[in-house]
Amino acid sequence: MKKIVLAMTGASGMPYGLELVRQLKKHDFELYLVISDAARSVLSLEAAGFEPTLAMADHVYNQNDMGAPIASGSFLHSGMIVCPCSMASLSAIANGLGNNLIHRAADVTLKERRPLVLVPRETPYSRIHLENMLKAHDSGAVILPPSPGFYHFPQNIEDLIKHIAGRILDSLNIENNLFNRWKGIM
Repeated sequence: MKKIVLAMTGASGMPYGLELVRQLKKHDFELYLVISDAARSVLSLEAAGFEPTLAMADHVYNQNDMGAPIASGSFLHSGMIVCPCSMASLSAIANGLGNNLIHRAADVTLKERRPLVLVPRETPYSRIHLENMLKAHDSGAVILPPSPGFYHFPQNIEDLIKHIAGRILDSLNIENNLFNRWKGIM
């Protein structure tokens, strides 16, 4: 079974993270989930009844569990996603601060040259945000803001969420059919 790390931080956008939990389990990944304290607060605001989805994860950690296996570069996995990614977490990751499990796991993911996808959920971006995104990108992370396309003619919010989840999975080379792909102008 392939292993994947998913971290949820305190930015808005919890439906994206919850959809990733569902999709990763459908693809038979062993899911290592880290939820920040702030993410738990935002989850309660944005996603009523989220507990059953989180329970799908194989391993769940809080941000202070620095003894978790994902804190070590010797822990082998197929990639890490931070979704949603707060600007505070983006800054910590971009600058190599390993002061909690999410930041440490992202740091070792980068140093081991494994895929790291950051899904920053903020608008507008300040210069500091953009500089941190560039720094993370230059260190090997994929920066994937949840900016849905409309060429697939979404009918509801779920279609928009699945489009972004599909693009995140694409960035980790995980095949999916969560949205209709661009076929060109006919």
